[in-house]
This record gives sequence, C-alpha cells and structure tokens, in this order.
Amino acid sequence: MGLFDFVKEIGQRLFNRDAEAAEKIKEHIEKANPGITDLGVDYTDGVVSLSGKAASAEAMEKAVLMAGNVQGVSDVRADSLQAPTVTEKVEYYVIKKGDTLSAIAKQFYGKASDYPRIFEANREVIKDPDLIYPGQKIRIPLQ
Repeated sequence: MGLFDFVKEIGQRLFNRDAEAAEKIKEHIEKANPGITDLGVDYTDGVVSLSGKAASAEAMEKAVLMAGNVQGVSDVRADSLQAPTVTEKVEYYVIKKGDTLSAIAKQFYGKASDYPRIFEANREVIKDPDLIYPGQKIRIPLQ
C-alpha cells in the first residue's frame, strides 16, 4: 500500500522509549483487532513498518491509521501488509483546528447529520465523536 505520513508530535502517547515503541504499537492495534493476522510491527526513527495479513482493505487502512495516530510516529509503511484489493472508495483527511465530525460530514456528504458514518469508519482511532484533535488523520468513506 505504500507510505503514509503523519504529524509526529500529535497523537495518543503509547511509549516513552523508542525501544518499547514497536511492542506498544502492536498491542494497541491488536487490542482493537481491526482484522489483521500475524501482525508484525517495526519502529525505527519515527517510521512504523507493518506486516501481516489484513482481512480487508478497510482493516489494513485502520491498522495504518492506528499506528500513525500515535505520538512519535511520522510515517507508516504498509508494503508488507497483505490486503485484498480496495473496493470501497476512501479519502484521508487531516483534522484542522476548529473541525468537528459534523462539519467534516457536511463538507464530504452535504449533511452534518451524517457524522456517525465518519465516526464508525474511524472507531479505532476516534473513541468519542466529540474528542478529535488537529493533526489526527482519519478515513472518509465516499461510497
């Protein structure tokens, strides 16, 4: 799938030392279980490399976002993460200061009331629809 960039200083803080980063990120992804088997995580100088097998393209995208929205991660490589061909059209969006899921839904779907669609597509990285932060990268399903 390639390389995804993230804001290194923003996100959930999971680790204090680089030596524990890969293990903590792997635990974080496996806890939400987006549909990845044989998950492998490597962390070097802010870059996370994921490997394993994804049950769907959505599962792979969620794992990438979960890893990338961690403080200390600047890039995520998913070249070694096997996934079926993408069938759902998705756009990625970086949350800006003042954004709400309702405003983002209005922008993409034309109706603010469609915000639950965005929330459900990002449940692994957004735990509360009222708690999003600037710099966070999310999926916007377009179909």
